[in-house]
Amino acid sequence: MSFVRTLARPMLASSFVIAGLDKLKNADDTAQQLSPLLRKAAASLPFQTDEKTLARVIGGTQVGAGVLFGLGKFSRLSATVLTVVSLLNTFVEWRSADISSKEGREARRGQLLKNLSLSGGALLASVDTAGRPGLAWRAEHLAADARKGAAHLAADARKTTNKKLTKADKAVRRAVEQATGA
Repeated sequence: MSFVRTLARPMLASSFVIAGLDKLKNADDTAQQLSPLLRKAAASLPFQTDEKTLARVIGGTQVGAGVLFGLGKFSRLSATVLTVVSLLNTFVEWRSADISSKEGREARRGQLLKNLSLSGGALLASVDTAGRPGLAWRAEHLAADARKGAAHLAADARKTTNKKLTKADKAVRRAVEQATGA
């Protein structure tokens, strides 16, 4: 892992970990803020749960993914989880912000920009392959290698078949010449 990644991952993860700990610590406030979305989520789950539990799950997920990302473990997966949670939080905070005053609107805009920036950083991290080829690149090159191999096999088969046909043709001509006495 490069020095930049070693330094940047914990820096980016720290914001998510702290926000997740706050959500766990203040699960009632989190549940109230996320209430419209959590109500819909709780209704669609196949088991019974309440909004406070879901708020804790979101906070715990954010802490867990942030710690894993900061340590560089499952970094692409954890960054993807952080992106999803961050975008959810961005939407909810933007929707529930106080916009009755000019200061409130400015705070809302500042919070929106900060959250979008963090989401963007996590999104970039979710596609970072740390200098190693990604799965799409590997699959593309594997397919290209397979096509080249198949083309070589087909060329070899044609060459071998043509040699055998030429040899068989000569043998048949000789047999016909011997049979006709020519």
